[in-house]
Amino acid sequence: MTLKNILKFKFPAILLSVSLIVAIFLLFFSVSVSYRQYKAVIETEKWVVHSHKVTIELQNLISILKDAETGQRGYLLTRDTAFLQPYNGSFDKALTVFINLKKLTINNTTQKQNLDTLQYLIDKRLKILANVLLQNMDDTLLQQNIKTLLVNGKIKMDDIRLKTSQMEVIEAKLLQKREANYQKEITTSPLSYLVTSIISLIIFICAYYKIYKDIRHLKQANNQLLINKRLFEHSEHLSNICNWCWNLEANHLTFSNNIHHMLRCTQKDFEQTVDGFIKFVHPDDKHIITDGAKNVLSEFETSTVYYRVIRKDGELCYFTSSSKLIKDNYNKQIRIGVITDITQQHNNNKILEEKLFDLERSNKELSAFNHVASHDLREPLRKIQTFISRLKENEFESLTDTGKDYFLRTQAAANRMQLLITDLLAFSRANKADRAFELTDLNILLENSQQELSQIIEQKEAKIIANKLPIMYVIPFQIQQLFTNLLSNALKYGKENEPIMIKIIVDYNCDKNAVKQKYTTDNKFCKISISDNGIGFEQEQAEAIFTLFNRLHSDKEYSGTGIGLTICKKIVENHKGFITAEGFPNIGGTFNIYLPA
Repeated sequence: MTLKNILKFKFPAILLSVSLIVAIFLLFFSVSVSYRQYKAVIETEKWVVHSHKVTIELQNLISILKDAETGQRGYLLTRDTAFLQPYNGSFDKALTVFINLKKLTINNTTQKQNLDTLQYLIDKRLKILANVLLQNMDDTLLQQNIKTLLVNGKIKMDDIRLKTSQMEVIEAKLLQKREANYQKEITTSPLSYLVTSIISLIIFICAYYKIYKDIRHLKQANNQLLINKRLFEHSEHLSNICNWCWNLEANHLTFSNNIHHMLRCTQKDFEQTVDGFIKFVHPDDKHIITDGAKNVLSEFETSTVYYRVIRKDGELCYFTSSSKLIKDNYNKQIRIGVITDITQQHNNNKILEEKLFDLERSNKELSAFNHVASHDLREPLRKIQTFISRLKENEFESLTDTGKDYFLRTQAAANRMQLLITDLLAFSRANKADRAFELTDLNILLENSQQELSQIIEQKEAKIIANKLPIMYVIPFQIQQLFTNLLSNALKYGKENEPIMIKIIVDYNCDKNAVKQKYTTDNKFCKISISDNGIGFEQEQAEAIFTLFNRLHSDKEYSGTGIGLTICKKIVENHKGFITAEGFPNIGGTFNIYLPA
């Protein structure tokens, strides 16, 4: 799995964790809000009940007093003590009600004060009731005193009613406010429950969808990892490599499965430790592995070692191991590496070395041949030509016609041999590897070539018209040879009885689109075109004329060895360029030289 994909999964994982934390927080918040709303509802309900209790107790208190008055009146009218039953229990009942009212109004200062006043009035009222009964039982008391007590009792009872009414009004107001709070809590609580529940539900649904999506992606990633693992194992098998990982802190070393194929062993034969691997290393190379194992703690840069291995089947193989020290996310040091079986490469290198040795030997033989061609062959040929020249001066006229014909043929053959040796030496020089590039004015090299061919130019009255050539990095003597050969070729194949015209045109920045498709590159070229008005050639022969020893005309028609244009092609290739030819029979030919600009 790539780093990009790992980061791609890591970020949503963090986002998912944050979402779950937020969802849990909102859930707890919802529960706390719900609990607070529940407590608020209970509290408001308690205070509503409290107000009702106060009102009921006040009403009970009035009811007790009314029952006491009613019993008193019944007794006074009938003298029947049965009517005194409500009166006799009125003191205890009133005390109980007062105790309850004090508990209920303990936190209400106004009601406490009203209750104290009410208690005072009720005590007075009860005392008046008691005095009325006492005086009514004593016949000596006057009826007028009873009447006065009854009037005072009525006044006190009215005061009691007034005071209880005041307390009931206060409780009614409190009840109204508490009922409003109760209704508010009853209304807002479900809404808050609903909102927090919906938000939590949405977050959990999103989290579930994200988990589901990540699990699906994880399955796809695992499937891709499995494919990559199989692909990697297959690639290891084909490439004959294996990887290893060494956890230095845990001293745990693991190899990929391909190590068994590389060592031609089974899992039972190979213990995944340093000592287990060293068992297969060649005895003379074991120190390479042991020394490398000692230095792994200090080397963070990539290191490569080469050593020999003896496989289980006894075959000697050549391995290379590249390793590097890294740190994982837990800051633990881990050494990772790749082992490569380079046995085939080693054998190929040995074969290549042998071929290079043979090539060097062939090059030396060619150099010896060049030496022979330039010295040992040229010297006898020079003597032959010298003697032929003397014979022609002194003995030629005395020969028969047949002898003269043989003599001239011998002289022509010697001259052709001399030209062939010269051209072969030039071709050999063009193939040499010691190429010194210099910044050179090509105009000077062209002038040197014209000076070299000046005699032929004068004889054939040829006219050469040239643009100004560039200054380039070239091999001077080769470019001069190139100009000489092409100019010589144009002079040789000129038409009879027609002045020779040679034109040299330069395109300093030839675009690659102007170059034939087979030569197309991304480089810019300097194009030098050398055209003549000679006999030309067929365009189908444009490639063949650059072939070694290939000639379009016989020796009787035009002299030559068929090497000159081959040398031209080799020189241009030495400069990373190419040359093309365009021919028109009886019109002329053009040679296009493309040199990297």
